[in-house]
Amino acid sequence: MADAPGRGQFERDVVVIGGCGHVGLPLAVAFADRGLDVGIYDVSESAVATVNAGRMPFDEPGAAEVTERVVAEGRLRASADPSIVAGAEHVVVVIGTPVDEHLNPNPEAIPKALGACSEFFRDGQLLVLRSTVFPGVTALVEKMIAGLGADVEVAFCPERIAEGKAMTELFELPQIVSARTDEGLDRAGRLFGRLTDAIVPMAPEEAELAKLFTNVWRYIKFAAANQFYMMANDRGLDFERIRQGLSQDYPRAADMPGAGLAAGPCLFKDTMQLAAFNNNNFALGHTAMTINEGLPLYLVSRLEQRFDLGSLTVGILGMAFKGESDDIRSSLSYKLKRILAFKAGKVLCTDPYVPASADDRLLPLERVLEESDLLVVAAPHKAYRGLETGKPAADIWNVLGRGVRV
Repeated sequence: MADAPGRGQFERDVVVIGGCGHVGLPLAVAFADRGLDVGIYDVSESAVATVNAGRMPFDEPGAAEVTERVVAEGRLRASADPSIVAGAEHVVVVIGTPVDEHLNPNPEAIPKALGACSEFFRDGQLLVLRSTVFPGVTALVEKMIAGLGADVEVAFCPERIAEGKAMTELFELPQIVSARTDEGLDRAGRLFGRLTDAIVPMAPEEAELAKLFTNVWRYIKFAAANQFYMMANDRGLDFERIRQGLSQDYPRAADMPGAGLAAGPCLFKDTMQLAAFNNNNFALGHTAMTINEGLPLYLVSRLEQRFDLGSLTVGILGMAFKGESDDIRSSLSYKLKRILAFKAGKVLCTDPYVPASADDRLLPLERVLEESDLLVVAAPHKAYRGLETGKPAADIWNVLGRGVRV
C-alpha cells in the first residue's frame, strides 16, 4: 500500500484491541475507509462474527454502510485470537480505566489487559492508548513495555467522539496526540493524520488531563443545568422557558444545556477518576455527581407529591442513556426504574432503539402508552416528540412540548 503510514515488515497497518465496541469499531472502520489494512482483536466472539459478516453489533449512524463495504473489500477483519496483534505496525488500545464499586479507579486495569497480548508485541510497533485513562497510566504502560524488552513506542491519543456522531467527528474534530519521544509523536501524528489535518500535539500527562477535563467539564455543566431546573421547578416555574429566554441571541449563555438525566459510560466515571487523582479534593466534581445522580430520586419525589404513586402504573419512555442511542450502559433510566419499582404500583418500560438482547423486559410503545396511568420521558428520543398521550407526563427534556415542570 503506497500511501500507508509505513508498514515495513508488518502485514497490517492497524490492529484495534477491544475494537468491536462503541469507541474501537468506528475508529477501525474509519481507518479502513481511509485505505488502511485494519484488524480488530476482541474477546467477544459474537461481536467478532457480526463484524466479519459486515454488520455493526450496535447502532452508530453512518457506520453500517461503511462497515459492510470495507469488510467486503478485505480492509477490515476481526478476530478473537490475540496473535493478530503481532502483524500490525500500529496497535490501538480502546480499553479504559474502570472505577470499582467504591468509585476508585484501577490504574492497573490497562497494563493487566495488555498482558494478555504482550507476547505478541514486536519491535517497531507503535502502541496507542485511545480510551480515557487515569493520569499516569501512559507512564505505567511505558514501564511495562520497557520490562518486556520490546522496542515499542507508546502514545496516548484520546478519543473525542460522541456516540451517534462518530462517523463525522472522527474526520472533523482535531486529534490530540501525545508521546514521550519525538519519533512516537511523529508516528502518532501521521497515523491520525489519516483522519484529519488538525493534529494537536501534547505531552502524555497533558493529554491525559485534557481528556478528563473535557468530560468532567460537560458533567459539571449538566449538573448546573439540573440544579437550575430543580430551583425553578420547586417554585412552579418552567426552567426550559427561562433557559430559552436567557439564551436567545445572547452568546454568553448559548452553551447552557437543558436539564436531563446526565449519564453514560464516561462522564460520571471520569469525574470520579479526576477526584481520585486530586486526592478526593474535588468538591465541584462531587457536588456535580450528587446533583446528576440524584435527579431520578428528585423526579420521583415530585411525582409522589402530585400523585398517589402506589396505585399507579408508570411507563418509562426511553431506557438508553441518551437520545437516538441503543446504549444502556450506566443509564439513569434504570436507576429511575428501580426507584419507581419501590414507589409505584407497577412500572413498564419501552425504548425504540434498545434491542431485546440488551434488555428483554422492554415492551412496545403502544402497550406502555395503553397500560400506563402516568408517563416519564427518560430518554429524549425523537420518536417521542409531540406524542399525544392524553395522560400526565413528567418530561424534563420537553420532548412532548408541554414544558418541563413536574
